[in-house]
Amino acid sequence: MTFRKIAIALALCALPMVASAASPAKPGKWEMTMQMEMTGMPMKMPAHTVTYCLTKEEAENPEKLAPEAKKNSDCKRTDLKMDGSTVSWKVSCEKSKMTGEGKVTYSGDGFDGGMHMTMANGGEMNAKYSGKYLGPTCDK
Repeated sequence: MTFRKIAIALALCALPMVASAASPAKPGKWEMTMQMEMTGMPMKMPAHTVTYCLTKEEAENPEKLAPEAKKNSDCKRTDLKMDGSTVSWKVSCEKSKMTGEGKVTYSGDGFDGGMHMTMANGGEMNAKYSGKYLGPTCDK
């Protein structure tokens, strides 16, 4: 799996967590930036930013978010927990043999958090997330 595919997979794993019904996520346009680091890599990977529209239905039911991403991923999210403004989860990817856990904490119209992944070969990846709410209207 290329580093770009891994970064996109990690970002897609996080999107439903920012859309959880009991979290402070609200419908509208959001922007999320992810910075990923891998053990053994001599340089930092560039940050990756995505903008996405969160509908009311997706905010109320995160399983409806990004169905096209789920069919292209073997990763499964489990152990979703909410504690105040913090959402945490675990993830397991069967084909790529990775496991991990993540956490996002909201503050106002934004969030910060991260995910730690362990690969079968002993390698590790850490992703840092930051996001901000851009407004109630999405581009069509």
